Amino acid sequence: MHISANIVDPLKSEIYPGTMEILNGRIVSLRRETGTYPTFIMPGFIDAHVHIESSMIPPSEFARLAVVHGTVATVSDPHEIANVVGIEGVRWMRESGRASALTFCFGVPSCVPATEFETAGSRLGTGDIETLFSDQGMSYLSEMMNFPGVLNDDVEVMNKLRIARELKKPIDGHAPGLTGEGLRKYIAAGISTDHEAFEYEEGKEKLSLGMSLIIREGSAAKNFDALSPLIKLYPDRCMFCSDDKHPHDLVKGHINELVRRGLGMGIDLMTLLKCASINPIRHYGLDVGLLRIGDRADFIEVGDLKRLDILKTYLAGVVAAEEGKSLLSPVAVRPINSFKTGKKSPADFAVPARPDAVNIMEAVDGQIITGRATGTVLSDGNNLISDPEHDVLKIAVVNRYDDKPPAIGFIKNVGLKKGAIASSVAHDCHNIIAVGVTDGEICEAVNLIIGAKGGLSVVWDQGREVLPLPIAGLMSDKTGPEVAGAYAGMDCRAKELGSLLSAPFMTLSFMALLVIPKLKLGDLGLFDSEAFRFIDLYA
Repeated sequence: MHISANIVDPLKSEIYPGTMEILNGRIVSLRRETGTYPTFIMPGFIDAHVHIESSMIPPSEFARLAVVHGTVATVSDPHEIANVVGIEGVRWMRESGRASALTFCFGVPSCVPATEFETAGSRLGTGDIETLFSDQGMSYLSEMMNFPGVLNDDVEVMNKLRIARELKKPIDGHAPGLTGEGLRKYIAAGISTDHEAFEYEEGKEKLSLGMSLIIREGSAAKNFDALSPLIKLYPDRCMFCSDDKHPHDLVKGHINELVRRGLGMGIDLMTLLKCASINPIRHYGLDVGLLRIGDRADFIEVGDLKRLDILKTYLAGVVAAEEGKSLLSPVAVRPINSFKTGKKSPADFAVPARPDAVNIMEAVDGQIITGRATGTVLSDGNNLISDPEHDVLKIAVVNRYDDKPPAIGFIKNVGLKKGAIASSVAHDCHNIIAVGVTDGEICEAVNLIIGAKGGLSVVWDQGREVLPLPIAGLMSDKTGPEVAGAYAGMDCRAKELGSLLSAPFMTLSFMALLVIPKLKLGDLGLFDSEAFRFIDLYA
């Protein structure tokens, strides 16, 4: 097989007309020529940190959507499904990935559960880490979310890091806001990346101390604008990722969007290809092509280097997408799940009224961090209730693995004026999380999730909608376009009910992530993520 085009070589920072010969999925020759061609070929794009589960489709379907945008590989942390069904979930993801021609580099989850302060469906100990690394195809230790464990020399945490170091596996970080001596100790433990930086100075300090910075732009957390100026300063140690990307956003674009935005900011294409292709391949040792003899023939063909219009995506020399259409075939999936809680009643969500002020979470649009406030909450005389007029809503987390009472809190900035939304996608333990205007609507939204054994739900005065997620309560067994369309409809419905958040369900899913500041709600109660301890609802 021969392909002739203008070859974009970011390793040598040159573009030249040439012909590439491909045999058995690999490049066997590159011949320079004179003249010019109407199209360009360049290395494909890599998402350097993503939880495939957040797309609500399995890896094989994720691939079918992503290849359209020039994605040829992902570095994927399967800790979402691991929190639900453990080591078998990790293996399930790996097998689903192997059914696709796209390269999925899976890591071994380091923090399942992320903390000891919540209920997960499974636990991965040191022995499980060793077992997974002995499996073929597990390439790195996934994000070390328990940074307090690193700083306090927790025995299990340090043993997990030791195993990865001894095996010479890269170790991913997760340390939002960590700076100074704490950051130095975290890096000294062998942790080499961070994707949680959300401010320029934080990102610069991490880069200056030798970390690689993975610049994130997902459905909820959007850090590209703040961190992209660092690319010119540290071009060899920046990468791009989506982290968590909902299906309707994946239909629109992927890493290609960040390359386009970088071009619009005046960043050189060769520099951007370092971030989008070269750096992740080198850092994680991926068997993904960079247009060299002997490389896998993974590349994209574009018509214009400024518009970056992707005409074709090749995986191992085979066209996987052409002119906006995926050519990868659907793959049948086997559902795997864990869902044991029984249905709830509105009384389960009641909070007895007291005159005291209440600790209130504050959602931040475009971020997964929260603010923290105190204030009085509306009462009906007996119980505390939502106050949509002042945008203070009741939020609840329900244990999905056992029949336990819900944990209740209050949150600002969600914006619902009526109804409720709920989800079994609630990082990282994936209990059920719900927010709404009345206890009855919250209860009904939760019960719809329980009845479906996982999914997303919307309840309002005139109707109900459910998107079932039968694979671990995280992913659908439908096609990517089907799930994207259903999710887009539910996202629209939540906004019609008053939410001003750009991604209401995605933002809601992070309100239970206890390792992210400042105030979060787990199934065991309200949690101060800075002091790393539970606090009472009443201030």
